[in-house]
Amino acid sequence: MSVEIKLGKVLLVGAGPGPVDLMTVRAVRAVESAQALLYDALCSEEAIALAPAGCVRIQTGKRAGKPSMKQDEINRLMLRLARKGLKVVRLKGGDPSIFGRVGEEAAFLKGFGVETEVVPGVTAACAAAAQFGFPLTHRGEARRVVFTTARLEAGKLSGDWSAAADPEATLAVYMGGAVAGDLARGMIEAGRPADTPAVAIEKAGGAEARLYPATLATLAERIAEAGDGPLLIVVGEVAAFATANSMSQVERRAFG
Repeated sequence: MSVEIKLGKVLLVGAGPGPVDLMTVRAVRAVESAQALLYDALCSEEAIALAPAGCVRIQTGKRAGKPSMKQDEINRLMLRLARKGLKVVRLKGGDPSIFGRVGEEAAFLKGFGVETEVVPGVTAACAAAAQFGFPLTHRGEARRVVFTTARLEAGKLSGDWSAAADPEATLAVYMGGAVAGDLARGMIEAGRPADTPAVAIEKAGGAEARLYPATLATLAERIAEAGDGPLLIVVGEVAAFATANSMSQVERRAFG
């Protein structure tokens, strides 16, 4: 007699920028009820600790420049756990739909008949804006926000940077710290003035977050002062608000 195996469900969950109190209630409940937790390296220990005793916990890596599982290996692992009938939570830093490969993972699982659900999270750009007192959009100055990544291919900055020339666009650049100099030059060549305000935020949203105010001309120099934490770069007129409004916060944090 054949035994029908009921497939488990996979939840693709955003853990936010780190602190548990920036996770959504739905995200917290998902982790608290997980039977298997596959989490990225940027997920906080607080978030991982929400998983119940007996939950299978597996780190997948997924931090720029660090060892990580291959994406197809993660896909197969989620499928294998779901086929055991487990409730699987794939926990990602920030929001899973912003550079989180949520589309690839959902499509793979659905191809095998596995039910998926996406639970959104606070992305680093929104967390940084709230933490350091600047808006991502601002009437008369910033009508659009562009979320992008930056990397080098064959020694040149990859991608289309024409949006950088738009004076009313705020650019939030993820994973761009290592190529900040090329990034700034690319934006200037695209037409953005060298004195355009910019900020780099290290560990956005967390208690150890640090702000590095700059312009496009000085961005690479300022980022050289940063540590090895995840870095977000924001370019646009709104970045000037962070420079003006947040220095007192940073100084109070630094000097207790």
